[in-house]
Amino acid sequence: MIQVLHPGLYTSIQDLGRLGYRHIGVPTSGPMDTVSAELANALLNNDPNDALMEITMLGPRLHFLEAATMVLTGAEMSARINDKVLLTNKPYTVASGDILSFGRLRQGMRCYLAVKGGFSAHKVMGSRSMYAGITESGRLKAHEVISFVSSNALIEPGSVGKGRVSPHHTFFHNATLPVYKGPEFDLFSARQQSILTSRQFTVSNHSDRMGYQLNEAVFKHRKSMITSPVLPGTVQLTPAGKLVILMKDAQTTGGYPRIFQLPESSLAMVAQKKPGDPLGFGLL
Repeated sequence: MIQVLHPGLYTSIQDLGRLGYRHIGVPTSGPMDTVSAELANALLNNDPNDALMEITMLGPRLHFLEAATMVLTGAEMSARINDKVLLTNKPYTVASGDILSFGRLRQGMRCYLAVKGGFSAHKVMGSRSMYAGITESGRLKAHEVISFVSSNALIEPGSVGKGRVSPHHTFFHNATLPVYKGPEFDLFSARQQSILTSRQFTVSNHSDRMGYQLNEAVFKHRKSMITSPVLPGTVQLTPAGKLVILMKDAQTTGGYPRIFQLPESSLAMVAQKKPGDPLGFGLL
């Protein structure tokens, strides 16, 4: 078990998501950066869908009430166990009573904490992913105690999983996102399409698990459409010319033109962008 001494900015429990309910308006949820989340579970020989902790920008302070094997992936947040500096993508065995804390954000935006066996948060609609309105809360709170599925399942020396290849440096710093054309991309002129694929944008402060807004406007338009399905990774163009990238907690339908669709790998890259970071779109 882990006691949350301080929850950080936005820390939640996520598994691979709440699948099969979008037709009734339930968001998928799940980790914003599936590349780093899946790597964390793979490094511990966990099931890919085992629940882990998603930590955003400012990390929590966690008290381990039992021994465990853990790993951190994704953003580098100057993590420590007591006074020991931790590296990302490297499993560690922690003892009962140890304190995990985080310091200055050095790279990326979201870090993933996995423990051997996964976290045992209550399942709602087949998923442990936290989402306000579906689960009791959308994030962890101070003094909350989180259990492991198998708290005594420590990894023996030499048995640590190799997992996937860890994200390359460009994963965090590449400003061009590979994207597919969205259903309404061809409603716009060649000149407008060129603007959409050649401009560089910056991430707005109005960015969260529902969507990333971009600061720069391109062109106003009056393209109307019937409210239609959208997915995590759908990029919408508002009438005012602003772009919105829908993220894992996004709504299931929308009425703005869907100009791009990000593959999962590009969506993971977006999840590691901070407000002010540059990004652009390159058609696949």
